[in-house]
Amino acid sequence: MKILSWNVNSVRIRLTQLLELILSESPDVICLQETKVENQSFPLKELRKRGYHIFLNGISSYNGVCILSKENTKNFKIENFCGKNDGRHIQIKLKDLNIHSIYIPAGGDEPDPKINKKFEHKLLFLDELLKWSIKKKKTKNILCGDFNVAPYSDDVWSHKSLRNVVSHTEIEREKLINILKKGSWVDSIRKFINPPNNIFTWWSYRSKDFTKNNRGRRLDHIWSSDKESIKLKNAKILSHTRKLARPSDHVPILLELAL
Repeated sequence: MKILSWNVNSVRIRLTQLLELILSESPDVICLQETKVENQSFPLKELRKRGYHIFLNGISSYNGVCILSKENTKNFKIENFCGKNDGRHIQIKLKDLNIHSIYIPAGGDEPDPKINKKFEHKLLFLDELLKWSIKKKKTKNILCGDFNVAPYSDDVWSHKSLRNVVSHTEIEREKLINILKKGSWVDSIRKFINPPNNIFTWWSYRSKDFTKNNRGRRLDHIWSSDKESIKLKNAKILSHTRKLARPSDHVPILLELAL
């Protein structure tokens, strides 16, 4: 099974790029985040033509997640973390494997929950994700998405410069690593790809040439339950998509596994 995850930053703007990825990589499952479209306006026709069944949790203008699967299922659901119906999670079940597409809040600019409600929301979301992960330990799960946290010091271009910047603060990193450990997850990308190879999945639009200074961060992740029946075979970061015309600021990541 090949599972692709991508913060597409508007599925309608990036539809041609998505179709090209389907042609080149032929993923069995695609988890998208920041689709930025209501369910009734999602480009269903083009993707159904490529053989995908489509499961949606979209809202108007922002956020939104979905899962595309070559295998159909009637078993899908949505979790509303922090009691908000804000298009941040969707899950499908294929046989005994649960696949999740999740979009953790970015958290705004100020890393102080007392004065920044967005950062407070992010920390509460991570706390709920920990409880949720512990409950999921007995089942088989793949958790894909834009986590908006670069957990390790070498997951960013400069730990020193970014340690007080949202996405790489100590409190965020500790919370995400705690979820990884206590939820018995495997960080599939870091299992196969580590520095000096490129591990970044996001580069700011502010950089005219992202390859020049390579000031990136690893914000996108695919985690797998630590189960003997899930055999991780390979992972890729498709950074070439960041060079395309009108790219997402995130690039897709791909996991190949055997069940």
